[in-house]
Amino acid sequence: MKLKGTEILLKALEEEKVDILFGYPGGAVLDIYDQIYKSNFRHVLVRHEQGAVHAADGYARATGRVGVCLVTSGPGATNTVTGIATANMDSIPLVVFTGQVPTGLIGNDAFQECDITGITRPCTKHNFLVRNIEELAMTIKEAFHIARSGRPGPVLVDLPKNVMAAQTDYDPAAVRIRNHEAVYKPAPKKMANVLEMLERAQKPLIMTGGGVILGRAAEELTRLARRYRIPVTGTLMGLGSFPGSDPLWLGMLGMHGTYYANMAVSTCDLLLAVGVRFDDRVTGTIETFAPNAKIVHIDIDPSSINRNVTVDLPIIGDTKAALTDLLRFLDDHHYEPDGAERQAWLSEIAEWREKVPLTYCRNSEVIKPQFVIQTLHRLTGGDALITTEVGQNQMWTAQFFGFDRPNSLITSGGLGTMGFGLPAAIGVKCAFPDRQVVDIAGDGSIQMNIQELATAAQYNIAVKVVLLNNGYLGMVRQWQELFYEKRYSFTDMTYAPDFVKLAEAFGVAGLRATKPGEVESVLQQGLAMDRPVLMDFRVSREECVYPMVHPGESISQMALGTREMIN
Repeated sequence: MKLKGTEILLKALEEEKVDILFGYPGGAVLDIYDQIYKSNFRHVLVRHEQGAVHAADGYARATGRVGVCLVTSGPGATNTVTGIATANMDSIPLVVFTGQVPTGLIGNDAFQECDITGITRPCTKHNFLVRNIEELAMTIKEAFHIARSGRPGPVLVDLPKNVMAAQTDYDPAAVRIRNHEAVYKPAPKKMANVLEMLERAQKPLIMTGGGVILGRAAEELTRLARRYRIPVTGTLMGLGSFPGSDPLWLGMLGMHGTYYANMAVSTCDLLLAVGVRFDDRVTGTIETFAPNAKIVHIDIDPSSINRNVTVDLPIIGDTKAALTDLLRFLDDHHYEPDGAERQAWLSEIAEWREKVPLTYCRNSEVIKPQFVIQTLHRLTGGDALITTEVGQNQMWTAQFFGFDRPNSLITSGGLGTMGFGLPAAIGVKCAFPDRQVVDIAGDGSIQMNIQELATAAQYNIAVKVVLLNNGYLGMVRQWQELFYEKRYSFTDMTYAPDFVKLAEAFGVAGLRATKPGEVESVLQQGLAMDRPVLMDFRVSREECVYPMVHPGESISQMALGTREMIN
């Protein structure tokens, strides 16, 4: 059966069970959009191409499936770069389709031409330029396979206009690719080594990261920790991989980690690191990170092993398979920790937790951002799907919203992309229309992609925005306060729109709270509405995120804030 390239594209997407596209039309993809118009394919029109990628990214993080977006050539394609880099840093499976000028014009500086495969080569897992119609179906198949296999990541497919207009025979059954995915199965010797380390350890600690969530290994990690009473800390991307309400949970570690998590890392004698990258925000100075510990590192990506931190036992493999094997091996060999030793270790951690709890100074006159997040958690029962922007709002969310389930925190970790939260929330809500989806935002970050409120309004995608409005670029201001003698150089954002009126202008409900006593009622009202809502909370202007590890220092050296925050 002969089909046009545009038809093959949609057929191939159906084969991949894609149920939604996020996109923005333009000249080079007009034929594709005409085909979408004639089909029943679900498409969400965003207001900026960056928003399309972030929405697809949010969809992918929440579902574990490949997110898909479609944009035109030239500036349409280049506007996706930040979103692609965001997904690449956090290992999120995306396929980004970009339009391209006809193949005969490539390299001629044609209107809205750019070398998008060249531009995105450093920030994609792989990319393709489809030069003839015969390659199209196979390329799409391979793109989805690459995006979801091994360590996931974004794949870009560049589609010249003449290729999409051409015809060729299409038989989905004939579109087969060779599976190049390497299967890493840890050798029994590796498991024996872990057992030996556990038997010697008096102060073991589990460090969980985004690889546990991506590998769908949260259940296995939780079983391991609970079965052997091993305390657990996590990176930002690992939040939700172990229940935040469990007594063994120590909270996030690193620059804005809890005191007791950072002290546990600095004191432990065995660190089981699962699905982590050991990035600089987690480790502090490399030389002082986990100085007393033997380190076991489980990760699917061999290039992540020994990249930042030298480990004692690398285990390359799928996190779920590796943890399953480890649990089985420990059970078969009847491993049981020494009860007195383990209790002494947990008691030491409990003393740190009591000495410096994760808290903040309450105020009856001014809304504290931490209070807003705690109230949101209580009102939702912790069951909401949370996206964040980047900055103080992100860190307070990580600290004060307890995540009990994986895929419930959707945030930009590695790249730290302002403007991520709102379009990501739209993607999450499209995937789970019956779940409460909330973007916790800052007033600086939300303005990066605030136009996507129009997208939410157009399709009645009932996302809720909790805006922690302090009139500053809060995290940058905090650094200026601590390290630049309060020289607030271009971080004052008091010249800003009236966010309630702006929301209403976009067709979104707008609410505001200016006093602590108004917080709960505004949240209740906003959460109850079956439509998109922006809730503007005027919070304490110069509130800081604590604890904080200063740059160049060990994570055991933390600035803890005011006396009222320390027992």
